[in-house]
Amino acid sequence: MTPHEKLQLLAPDLTATFPRSPREMLAGYVAAARTLDKCRAVAAGTQGEYHFDCPLDRTFFDFTGIDSGAFQELVATGATDGEVAEWITSHSKITDETERVLWNNKMRYTRPCDMPPELQLFLEGYIPKFIRRNRPVYVWFDVYDIEEQRI
Repeated sequence: MTPHEKLQLLAPDLTATFPRSPREMLAGYVAAARTLDKCRAVAAGTQGEYHFDCPLDRTFFDFTGIDSGAFQELVATGATDGEVAEWITSHSKITDETERVLWNNKMRYTRPCDMPPELQLFLEGYIPKFIRRNRPVYVWFDVYDIEEQRI
């Protein structure tokens, strides 16, 4: 099986389904599984309206020191979740489990008011447009999980 064929089998069709929740972990990191889903979909041409290397993906890449281009190259080989997890572990600059856990919790509980001004401005228009009226958004990850009908 060629790498492209492997990738096609693994890539979600984000025109018909959602990527994994940012709360779902891969290699011990929140957001990593979602980042992988979007990267695979972009490589397979099935990303729909989703974007790889968006601000959420950037938080993961910036924290771990992983280059998004190198990540894309690995994903294009048709690497499985397990292979990507091993690669993340070996390429992440984070070696202290406490540091990783603290970052995961910071990400899980980041409120919109704690975000950089440009993201607050974006969410100010995005939330009323895409989140049901009277549905409270407590943390950043709620935006994804509410819109994608997980909560």
